[in-house]
Formats: sequence, structure tokens, C-alpha cells
Amino acid sequence: MTKQARTGVDIADWRPEDEQFWESTGKRIAYRNLWISIPCLLCGFAVWGMWGIITVQMLNLGFPFTQDELFTLTAISGLAGATMRIPSSFYIRLAGGRNTIFLTTAMLLAPALGTGIALQHKDWPLWVFQMLALWSGVGGGNFASSMSNITTFFPKRLQGTALGLNAGLGNFGVTSMQIIIPLVMTVGMFGAMGGDPMPLIKDSGWIFGKIAAGTPTWIQNAGFAWILSLVPLSALCWFGMNNLLPISPDIGGTLMAFIKVTWIYTLTFIPAGLGLYLYMPAPTGLGLLNMWLAMPLIIVGTLFLMKLAAFGTMKDNIAKQFAIFRNKHTWSLTVLYIVTFGSFIGFSMALPLSMKVIFGVSHVPDAAGVMQHTLNNPNAPAVLAYAWIGPFVGALVRPIGGWVSDKVGGSIITQVISAVMVLASGAVGYVMMQAYASATPEQYFSTFMWLFVVLFTASGIGNGSTFRTIGVIFDRQQAGPVLGWTSAVAAYGAFIAPVVIGAQIKAGTPQMAMYGFAVFYALCLVLNWWFYLRAGSEIKNP
Repeated sequence: MTKQARTGVDIADWRPEDEQFWESTGKRIAYRNLWISIPCLLCGFAVWGMWGIITVQMLNLGFPFTQDELFTLTAISGLAGATMRIPSSFYIRLAGGRNTIFLTTAMLLAPALGTGIALQHKDWPLWVFQMLALWSGVGGGNFASSMSNITTFFPKRLQGTALGLNAGLGNFGVTSMQIIIPLVMTVGMFGAMGGDPMPLIKDSGWIFGKIAAGTPTWIQNAGFAWILSLVPLSALCWFGMNNLLPISPDIGGTLMAFIKVTWIYTLTFIPAGLGLYLYMPAPTGLGLLNMWLAMPLIIVGTLFLMKLAAFGTMKDNIAKQFAIFRNKHTWSLTVLYIVTFGSFIGFSMALPLSMKVIFGVSHVPDAAGVMQHTLNNPNAPAVLAYAWIGPFVGALVRPIGGWVSDKVGGSIITQVISAVMVLASGAVGYVMMQAYASATPEQYFSTFMWLFVVLFTASGIGNGSTFRTIGVIFDRQQAGPVLGWTSAVAAYGAFIAPVVIGAQIKAGTPQMAMYGFAVFYALCLVLNWWFYLRAGSEIKNP
């Protein structure tokens, strides 16, 4: 072991494909970094996804915002997290793994604290909550840097398992958030420092059932609670993780590494904010662009700013990593990862509020036969008691997807789960249509939940299989940026799903959103077969 390796910070000699080196030195270091990485990524997912649960409780507490505006908060957080992933995929080479993971974990303290403060004030304007939702996107960006980092530590034969563990257990941040936030809202866990509670206006729920209207609720704890884990985790990153100098040769010192990450992250808010301003309706935006124009504008703008604003050795490093865009497999795997992770995070973001609106509403025709949708349905299921189940299953099976793909090949697994998602998505759409036209929508809830569990299971397994494919196709220098890029574009599912599902619910046709997803999954079946499973494939079942 080199002197650098013994310091526990910078490692100059790194040869994971050398079995002797791996067994004597590399294995211990790699797994230490993995076990620290996982809880940090979990908290990133939690802070990023927390608006999916917070908006449900804002509705129950009587915050003065419409359903559309609440769906928008979730969508903003989703879009910001996806956009933050674009530069995050380049951080490891520019700044080193230990430096990047420490800083981006510590950065989560700001949106967590800010959200806790804002949620104590019902009278604060919508734009304050929109800015905090945008800021929470830092947690979503952390996924790309985390995965880019872990792929550099492990040999190719263990890529599926290592990435599956990091992403799968990290994805439990969605489930953990959906369980922890309803729990911490029920107690004044920070005493006088945590602020006063608010009474529920409508019945709420948690994992143990319903909570009656009038119950004191500390919604601010949805943000404050994460401080308790982020502080010790940041310290653990600082003292326990490593920079791999063969992967990150031009770090330039810890301070310079922090400047690089902070500079590029700050720039990323510019295209994200501008794109949202052009997309959002008045009074917080201009409403000039639809979603399908705003997203590519933001992506292209982010890449352009990264290239334009890079300085020193950053210019050469970024130019080298932009080479991934000349490889056709970067683009095919980006689309396939939208099927898997895009679905997982999109449904995780949109499902809680969608359940509240579809099943918490009584749908009864008036005298003229026009359907009236009226809150509250007295027999509605407790949304927060069920919202965590699908993401929990999806995260649980992700390591299985990576492990099985290591055995039989990633593309076969991706093909199977895509077919399952076509069928399940169509079936969910049909059930949503039945529920939204019923005076007793709760009778369809059980079927709805089981079908969504199938969707989450398939997407979770596919997350592991697709990432395994990337780790096999690309070399060690390019695998990290490709993993980051594909995860960034797929993460826009967290923006697309709340917008599409919310719009279709408003139009009275929630099934059309799911039918549209089913068509997309079917097209990706053909794409996966063409590139990786047909007889003449350039790369067969990677």
C-alpha cells in the first residue's frame, strides 16, 4: 500500500482489476467508501423528494395554494434535481470523490433548514416555497456524483452489485422520507426552537392509519429532521472517504475542489431558474413554454454554461468527458434509464398527491349530469399510510436487479421488466379512470396500489440492470460520466410525472397519463432489442 493510501484521503495506486491488489488492498477501501456513500445518498433522495409528502400535508393544513400550485412545487424540485445531476456527473474527475461527496452532503443542510423555517408560515408567498423546492434539487443532483464515484472503486465483475447496492439502498431515501416525515410531524421534537404546531384542517394519515382533523402538526419538522443525520454524515465523509488520483488527477487541493463544485452548481441554477420562469404560469412565471420545450432548453443551457465557464484544468477535463456524447450507446442507454429510474422517481414524486386527489375526493354527478369532485371523501384511504410502499419495494429490489444482471446479462432483464411495465401502466390507467368516475373511488384503491407495486418492482429491478449495462459497455474513465448523464436525464421523470399526471387529473382523464407512459415503454422494448438483443447487435446482452 502506498503512503497516500495509508493517509485515508488520496490514493495514487488504484488497480481494482488486479485480483491480488483487490484482495489485499482495494476491496477494503472500496467497500468502506460504499458504506459511507449509501446513507449520504439516502439523505440526498430524502431532501430532494420531500416535497411529494410536504404538499399533501400542506393541503391538509389549509395552506392557501391550489392543487395545481402544490403539484408545481413537487415538479420544481424534480426538475432542479435532474438538472443538478448534469454537472454532478463530472464532479468526481474534477474534484475527487471524498471532496465531492462531503461537500454535496453538507450542502443539503441549507434546503432542509430553509424548508423547516418556511413551513411555519402559511402566509408566506408561493414563490418562497418554489425557491426552496428548487434548492432541494441539490439532493437529486447528489445521485450522479455518488454513482460516478462508486463505479471507479469496483472491478467490472462487481459493477452491477456495487452500483445496485449504492443506488438501491440510496433509493430508500424516498421510502425513509415518506415514513419519517409523517412521523416527525406528530411531535414537537425540537421543543421551543422548533416552532409551534398547526391544527389539521382535513384528516391526515401516517403509516399507522388516520389522524383526525384538529390534531396539532409540526409540518416544519419535515425539513428540520434531516439536520440530525446530515451533520454526522458530513463528518463521516470527511474522515472516512477517499479521492482516487488515477481518476481525479487534477484536483488542485481541497479548497480548489470545493470552489469547482460550488461554482458549477451555482451556474446550474441559472438555466434551471430561467427555464422554470419561462415555463411557470403567472404570477411566478411567464408561461411562454410548455414542458417539452423547457426541459431541452434547460439541459442545453446547463451544458453550454459548464463549457463556457470552466477555468484552468477544468476546461480540458470537461472537454474530455463531453466525448461521451459522440457514443451512440450514451443515447440509447439514456432512453432506457428513463424507463427505469425515470419511472421510479417520477411516480415516487407524483403518487402521494395523486392518491389524495383521486381517492380523497367524492365524484358525484349533479342534477345536470356534470361530474362534481368534492373533498373530502369520508371513506378515503390514509394516503401517507400507503405512499411509501411502492418506493420501498422498488428500492429493495434494485440490488437484486444488479446481481441477477451480473449473472445473466443486463439487457435481458431490461427487456423483461419493460414488458411488465407496459402491461402494468395500462392497467393502472384503466383503474384510475374507474376511480375518477366513481362516487366511491376507495373500492378501486387496493387494485390501484397492487398495480403500482408491480410498476415500482419492475422499475427497481430495471434500475440495476441498466446501470450494470453501462458499467460493462464503457471504460472506467467514461463510465462515471455516462452513469451521471443518464441518471440526470432520467431524473426529469420527477418533473414530467407530476406535471403530466396533475394536468390529466385536472382534465378529468388521469388514465391518459398512464396510457402515454405505456406507449413509451413499448417503444423502449424495441430500442433495447435493436441495440442489445437482436442477432446482429454490436454488443450482445451487456
